[in-house]
Amino acid sequence: MNAFPFFRALPLALAAVALAALPAPVLAQASPAAAPSPSLTAPGVSAELADLRRQQLRDVRYDLALRVSTGDTASGSVTVQFTAVRPGAVVLDFRGLGVSATRVNGTAWPEAGNAWNGHHLTVPGGRVRPGRNTVTVDFTTPIANAGAAIIRTRDAADSSTYLYTLLVPSDANLLFPCFDQPDLKARLTLHLTTPAAWRALANGAAIRRDSTAATVTHHFAETKPLSTYLMAFAAGPWQVHTRQEVITPAGAAVPTSLYVRASRAKEAESDTLLAMNARALRWLGRYFGVPYAFDKYDALLAPAFPFGGMEHPGAVFYNEESFIYRERPTASQLLGRQATTFHEVAHQWFGDFVTMRWFDDLWLKEGFATFMAARMQADLEPSSNAWKTFYLRNKPTAYGTDATAGTTPVWQRLANLDQAKSNYGPIVYNKAPSVLRQLEYLVGPAAFQRGVQHFLRTHAYGNATWQALLQSIGMASNRDLRAWGRQWMLRPGMPVITQQLESANGRITRLRLVQRPAQRAVSGAGAWPLKVQVRLHYADRPSVSLPVELRGDTTIIAAAAGRPVPAFVFANEGDYGYAIVLPDSASVTWLETHVSEVKDDFLRAMVWGALWDLVREGELAPVRFARIAMQALPRERDEQLAAALVGRLNAAVSRYATEPVRDALLPDVERLLILGAQDTSASYGSRKAHLDSYVSLARRDGALGQLRRWLASDSAAGLLLRAPTRWAMVTSLVSQGAPDRDSLIAAERLRDKSTEGQRLAFVAGAAAPDSATKHMLFDRWFRDASLNEEWVTSSLRAFHDPDQQRLTRRYLAAALDTLPWIQKNRRIFFLGSWLANTLGGQTERAALTAVDAWLSANPDLALDLRQKVLQARDDLERTVRVRERYAGPTAPTGAEPNSNR
Repeated sequence: MNAFPFFRALPLALAAVALAALPAPVLAQASPAAAPSPSLTAPGVSAELADLRRQQLRDVRYDLALRVSTGDTASGSVTVQFTAVRPGAVVLDFRGLGVSATRVNGTAWPEAGNAWNGHHLTVPGGRVRPGRNTVTVDFTTPIANAGAAIIRTRDAADSSTYLYTLLVPSDANLLFPCFDQPDLKARLTLHLTTPAAWRALANGAAIRRDSTAATVTHHFAETKPLSTYLMAFAAGPWQVHTRQEVITPAGAAVPTSLYVRASRAKEAESDTLLAMNARALRWLGRYFGVPYAFDKYDALLAPAFPFGGMEHPGAVFYNEESFIYRERPTASQLLGRQATTFHEVAHQWFGDFVTMRWFDDLWLKEGFATFMAARMQADLEPSSNAWKTFYLRNKPTAYGTDATAGTTPVWQRLANLDQAKSNYGPIVYNKAPSVLRQLEYLVGPAAFQRGVQHFLRTHAYGNATWQALLQSIGMASNRDLRAWGRQWMLRPGMPVITQQLESANGRITRLRLVQRPAQRAVSGAGAWPLKVQVRLHYADRPSVSLPVELRGDTTIIAAAAGRPVPAFVFANEGDYGYAIVLPDSASVTWLETHVSEVKDDFLRAMVWGALWDLVREGELAPVRFARIAMQALPRERDEQLAAALVGRLNAAVSRYATEPVRDALLPDVERLLILGAQDTSASYGSRKAHLDSYVSLARRDGALGQLRRWLASDSAAGLLLRAPTRWAMVTSLVSQGAPDRDSLIAAERLRDKSTEGQRLAFVAGAAAPDSATKHMLFDRWFRDASLNEEWVTSSLRAFHDPDQQRLTRRYLAAALDTLPWIQKNRRIFFLGSWLANTLGGQTERAALTAVDAWLSANPDLALDLRQKVLQARDDLERTVRVRERYAGPTAPTGAEPNSNR
């Protein structure tokens, strides 16, 4: 297609941003015959280097041989084949431990050691010939518990060692010399030598094994074209469960396998999990009009896995702890496991079959996978109320980031692949799928599906950008989506909608929706294009739903005029729009005593969300929200909504309420939570949510004594008590200064000798409220190379317990100082967790002042890191503002913003 007409319609500033997404031939380049500039071989993979190689290279193949064991180093050899279509030096990416014997086109290259700078290996232009080339490099790379491309875990139950790779977004070049950019897809042939008793899994199908007395070499077939971040293997004494499954709509059954640690194989629901994956593969093949496009499909339950899952074609990795339950799972957990499965399977099309050209379009795979998981869940499990689940799991998280001064556009500029970790977060995972739901509602489901099918067929086994997607959907729907794309892809921030209803004699005279940016300084002025469904809810007659398109700052809903005044108005019924909707005071007044009478679970979830948004905006007192929630919870029978409401009650009491207000509320809250946990008429998940909240809120002597009594038995509030909840009780006791904390932890470790038990013991220790423990742990997080990253992540909340904030505030500046190191050395989600827990452990103005002072003292902080800090700072600022406004007994109750009804 010709992309230039699209940009003629853009304002000049946005056009400059969007030009980064043009195909490489449009961009100016340095002479390819010249030696690479130092900027091309600097750390990371720059957009400049990626653009140059995109023009220079074609038809890449890797023949990779690796030798792995229980040790700290893997040795290997890779033969890289490529076609050079333009002359010049060729730059390979590699930051492993070392390179040794190297050959180029069959000839030894003794100078290779000098050509490797620790980040890149530059093959001189004189050694590269037009057409087909081969470069063979011997190398070594680390194996470690953290900070390596090959992750090692040891099973506490049987002392077995397991290895697996995790290369996203930019660690393929830590594993082996390669062209580590998503749009230089390559076919991979892997040969993996392991200890003789080990099994191995990889993207390609296993074709043979060559054994010696001590080792076995696993040979895997050549794959379809893959981006380097999708290449993967796992090795260890896995138990393998295989069953025949139909994975394409019209295909025959084929073998699919699940790999699980031997010590946990009996706990895994292997048949259920494989059937769930196969069901998703068939459904998506029908929806997309393209059957599963890779040669085989297997899955792995990975221990200490830092993500929910990873979508490697042919070898999908899932988080073991999220897929094998150590206590009875709730309905929400089961739905979450299914949603994760559907998300990773959807990636086989969006992400694997068609991949974003560069990580600035990361949303194109992550947003689509989340949206399609919900679309599939709604179709396959109609009773699951999947769009309610989608709302609860995505909208609060998206809004919580997008309404901050640190928000970013969905399309995020990326100068270097080293910065790609910063692109991961709620904007990509939660806002992007929400925007896709808005787009599907705008163009209609049929046109949306046709457009997506056209997009996939057009870019099969290739790469694409967001402009190409909107072009396909625009063609299918006969709509010009350029203005829509400028607002939703390139513009940062989000709208806030207030409802203004005027009436006379019991009839509506005017209903207005007024839109404003949540952060005008970030988003600029002007309205977002939105199509929503406005609910006029009546208690005594059928309610009315009005479809409305918002095109300006103020929209008058003509169809509402003359209708009876409703009990409440809600301007986003069905959750089609992406906006924070703040209800007027009259609606809040009605909902305060009647919210439980809203029969539709989905609508009830959304109006609860709107009430919570009023709390976060400082317009509804936390104590008032808490009283509304406490009145409604005994009648709430939707398990997901009850759990969400309990969580917000907990936050209202423990975070947004000041200590005197909290202490006054706690006796009533404790009684409510105990009764909810004991309520045998409620679902298990609802009861468990009440119990978990009681455990986390335990501060008073009576509650702490109750935890000890439960620990001495095998049940709590009539629920069977198992290891994860027992550890939560121990952690709460430790955090509140239990004098016998060491013996509490030791006793629980005797009961739970699993690998997971070791992790939870570490977490419990992090909760100790003393300066020596905090100092030791903060130091260990950075100095102990054997400490698994998942253990660090798990311990952050306990370390930064808000009740200990005056103890941990001294670490604020140090924690912020480490951000560049974290970005370089930790996995993609760690940075967000680090900041959320560090700042989330504070509630007082002194902490906000300290954060602002640090930002002022670091004006040269990289923009992406500054934005991450601002995102985390926002909740701290809101917390301080809310606590100060509603600090005393005479504080306002709020909810007076739109009282003109």
